[in-house]
Order: sequence, then C-alpha cells, then structure tokens
Amino acid sequence: MFNHLFRVALLASCAALPACENLTPQQRTVVGVTAGAAAGLITAEALEADSHWRLIAALAGAAAGTIVAQNSATQQCAYARGDGTYYVMPCPR
Repeated sequence: MFNHLFRVALLASCAALPACENLTPQQRTVVGVTAGAAAGLITAEALEADSHWRLIAALAGAAAGTIVAQNSATQQCAYARGDGTYYVMPCPR
C-alpha cells in the first residue's frame, strides 16, 4: 500500500513541478507549505500513525516545504556529499 501511495505522490509532484516555474516567491512558499504538509500527512497515514503523529508529520512537512520553497526562490540547491552532509551551490540552469 505504501509503495503504491509513494508512486502516485511522486508522479503527481513531477507532473505539477513545471507549474511552479512562473510563481512569485510568496506563491512558491504557499505551494511548498501545502505540498509539504500533504506529503507529511500522506506518509503518516501510510504508516498508520495515530492522530497526534499525523499532526506532527503535517507540521514537519509544512516546515520542510517552506525551506525548499525559500531555497528555490534564492536559486540555491543543496547537494549530498554522500557522507551524510550537504553543501549549497547555485542551481543548474
């Protein structure tokens, strides 16, 4: 069940990604918060978490979505080094 939900969410997010290209920074933040909260809630439901953990997962997802939205607004991308750390550079064009 979780694998199917993950695939559906991944395909939906890939299909919606080009729609974010012409958004203002404020609109990107709203989209990031909404998508992050939805992803957190979907994950919590797939793991059959109780209502408290669903709320925590939605809030954590919203916070992560805000950070991602802000990074795309500054044109900075985070890259994994492979050892558990990350570095930030301008996004490729």
